[in-house]
Amino acid sequence: MSSARPARGRVQSVERALSLLDALTRRGGRATLGELCADTGLAAATVHRLCGTLAESGHLRRDARRDYLLGPRLQRVGEAARRATLSWAEPVLSAVVEATGETANLAVREGDGVVYLAQVPSPHSMRMFTEVGRRVEVHCTAVGKALIAQDDDDEVLAMLGRAGMRRYTDTTIVDTAAMLAELDRVRRSGFATDESEQEEGVRCVAIAVGAGDAAFAVSASGPEARFTRERRDAAVAVLRAAVAGLDS
Repeated sequence: MSSARPARGRVQSVERALSLLDALTRRGGRATLGELCADTGLAAATVHRLCGTLAESGHLRRDARRDYLLGPRLQRVGEAARRATLSWAEPVLSAVVEATGETANLAVREGDGVVYLAQVPSPHSMRMFTEVGRRVEVHCTAVGKALIAQDDDDEVLAMLGRAGMRRYTDTTIVDTAAMLAELDRVRRSGFATDESEQEEGVRCVAIAVGAGDAAFAVSASGPEARFTRERRDAAVAVLRAAVAGLDS
């Protein structure tokens, strides 16, 4: 994180503390002082001071090895955040399911991947299921593509270089030039698709709402035999109507 003066209305110390919590989350909840400095770009003295304040409040703790760990107080924060997310996400996802008949998901960026935060399943016996909390790759999912389409090409290439582009099926995009072309299509159309790119026989469509770290993606997914291309395209309007006003 840059040490430049923050924009008006933004508090630098808060931004820095949040960047430390994000860095710890990406590392699985544990990191050394050096790792936190490397991940955030902050000086060691700054990291030590901020982490000390967070430890006093119970949001962080230090173990016998002097590593920093996410603290127990964050468990209460996380549970409250989960309930708050469900309170507004479930009506949105339910509207998508009612209109499309397919499973609806809500996902957000987490580092170089995407994490599913909420799901409302299709009423059909044959339906798509993704475990809430599951982390997936961006290059082979509609939600991932919808979210990274907000980045410029250099940022995308850097991210793909770190995360890689594993092949899951014959249709998985594993070439960076092809991925950049795909993201250009997403930017122009306003929606992203997954044509059996992560799992054979599964089609998905997603749109992104919001910007930056506050962005999230909403999707509809189902078996290709039922969720045809025509139904997929019709679902775009459903997704847009369902999230109308959420990013205002």
